Amino acid sequence: MRYSVKTKLKPEEVIERAVKFFGKGGVGLEVTDRDESTVCFEGGGGHVTIIVCPGQLTDVDLETREWDYQVKRFMETIGK
Repeated sequence: MRYSVKTKLKPEEVIERAVKFFGKGGVGLEVTDRDESTVCFEGGGGHVTIIVCPGQLTDVDLETREWDYQVKRFMETIGK
């Protein structure tokens, strides 16, 4: 499933929050790739990929398999 949300947060803040939310201290997924605009997680038979694009508001695109509920919850925490 694919989702999109806009946020007032800077791209690097979105990436940091995603790592805390989905990573070892949160949902428990493994970070498989990370750079200034993308972070990817895997685990539990699924994955989450987050891509950020800067602008007046930061565009956040999220793709997931098996983690839809958690992705929706994360979107609520960063939404404008």
